Amino acid sequence: MSDLKHKIEQLSEEFDGKISKISDLNQLDEVRVEFVGKSGKVTSLFKNIKELSIDEKKEVVPLLNSLKSNVEEKVKNQKNILVEKKAQAAQLKEKNFDLTAYKTDALKGHLHPYTQFSQEIENIFISMGYDIADGPYVESDFYNFTALNVPQDHPARDMYDTFWLNKKNFLLRTHTSTVQVRTMEKQKPPIATACPGFAFRHEAVDASHDTMFAQCEGLVIGENITLSHLFGAAQTFLKALFKTDELDIRIRPGFFPFVEPGVEIDMRCPFCKNGCSVCKKSTWLEVFPGGLVHPNVLRAGGIDPEKYSGFAFGFGLTRLAMLKYKINDIRLLLSGKLKFLEQF
Repeated sequence: MSDLKHKIEQLSEEFDGKISKISDLNQLDEVRVEFVGKSGKVTSLFKNIKELSIDEKKEVVPLLNSLKSNVEEKVKNQKNILVEKKAQAAQLKEKNFDLTAYKTDALKGHLHPYTQFSQEIENIFISMGYDIADGPYVESDFYNFTALNVPQDHPARDMYDTFWLNKKNFLLRTHTSTVQVRTMEKQKPPIATACPGFAFRHEAVDASHDTMFAQCEGLVIGENITLSHLFGAAQTFLKALFKTDELDIRIRPGFFPFVEPGVEIDMRCPFCKNGCSVCKKSTWLEVFPGGLVHPNVLRAGGIDPEKYSGFAFGFGLTRLAMLKYKINDIRLLLSGKLKFLEQF
């Protein structure tokens, strides 16, 4: 028993010596585990109690309990001290920030307006409970057209000026709607996902059209999903994007082969009350085409249209960026002109 009492005294001295030298929380946790962890030095001593007599236990057990409590209490106190020191150091660093260290003529860069706007849109959708998805720029005919209810002989193919590749049936995607089917193939409902990215069309370049532009696709699938869910999502997103609670939307019929019924969602111009050059004096802006996912598209994605329904939408991310920042020429976004980019 005397050996055990001596061991307790040694461990107490050893612990005090180590904890006095600790300078960070990681070291403190290592010492805690060393002494009172599941296989710690103090913990292991309790295993020797069963070999003692009743009288010896009465003398040793209180010593062991006292050592364990002492270790745990000192670890707790030291942790509070280290946390406080860390907070004080952070405050001191902030207080003593050296303004003279900044060089006013130093060259610096920043994120491209496309990147800034994409991140803002992603954050809004994430706050609404959506996942963010992505898909390849080079697509097959199946994902770009056929799986989206646009078969080979469908006149809707004429809506797109497509960059076809030398490899048969492959192209640069004409819209981000290709992510719809890829998402449905990978996930089971419920699904709520958004996909900002670039699309490509072979068309004449002018102030409002370019061969490469950004879009954002949205897809929600579950049980009993209706158009009212689409309208609510559109309004919530647009209000967050344009930072207003007074944004009205209106609904018009529209045709898109991958949704049925299809709708065009317009929003009240956020820049005027009575009409301006942005909305062409109408006070309305066309921004949010979408509709209920066509049953054929659900089937192509491996989802039962008898059990599930959903809505999809796609909007011109470039168009919204031009509206929000009042950019009058789409070509400026990819021009590389510093005078333009420095505004962002």
